Amino acid sequence: MYHVTSKDGTTIAFDRPGEGPPVILVCGGSTARSANASLATLLAARFTVFNYDRRGRGASGDTPPYAVEREVEDLDAVIAAAGGSASVYGTSSGAALALEAAASGLAVTKLALWEPPFIVDDSRPRPPADTATTYTELVSAGRRGDAVEFFMAKVVGLPAEFVAEARKSPWWPAQEALAHTLAYDATIMGDYSVPTERVASVAAPTLVIDGGASPAWMRNTAKAVADVLPAGQRHTLMGQEHNVAPDALAPVLEKFFAGRNGTRP
Repeated sequence: MYHVTSKDGTTIAFDRPGEGPPVILVCGGSTARSANASLATLLAARFTVFNYDRRGRGASGDTPPYAVEREVEDLDAVIAAAGGSASVYGTSSGAALALEAAASGLAVTKLALWEPPFIVDDSRPRPPADTATTYTELVSAGRRGDAVEFFMAKVVGLPAEFVAEARKSPWWPAQEALAHTLAYDATIMGDYSVPTERVASVAAPTLVIDGGASPAWMRNTAKAVADVLPAGQRHTLMGQEHNVAPDALAPVLEKFFAGRNGTRP
């Protein structure tokens, strides 16, 4: 494990397997770098992979108050550790963060996004406008489990029966440990609309990837984001859902990151 210090003094932890051009992995909501560990191992055959814990997660520190700009600075610090520029992959709300980082002018040479969860139509309800506040209040009241349940039921849209059973699962305590970061991702997502002006300012070649078995709203979003990007393209992984299989995703990322000017997968 390696560490880098972000602009506000927060320590950011990362693993660094492999050798080759640098690729940075940005995890999504309610996960830490362990969620990208298998993907990192696969990509390490061709790249130096920087798989980091976002602030407040895993081995990384956290410095209040939270702001999206601090997370952009965290990624910038990892890019500096990677040599000053890097390709970046973000998943789910981590894809939205990676987009914002690229729009903020970070030295992102290529950008790959897995199903950023913006909502572009009426095929699913938007999360409540006060979602970030709800998470913060629940965690502050010591109700971490309720915060996770709110995320699963009201944001992800999982059935109530699944969420009830999930509370009995052996992985539930790990979810509760990350509950305070749910507000971070809700802040990044805002009202879940595509930030069109920010997306349109991203000059780096960008690949937006979605799963052929994912809900229609996710596929619609992938198309909408790719259409706004100046150097955007879209690729659908047939048979894959939001919880994408690393061995299905890795070859697509490898070809895109290794190709000249963002070769189409």
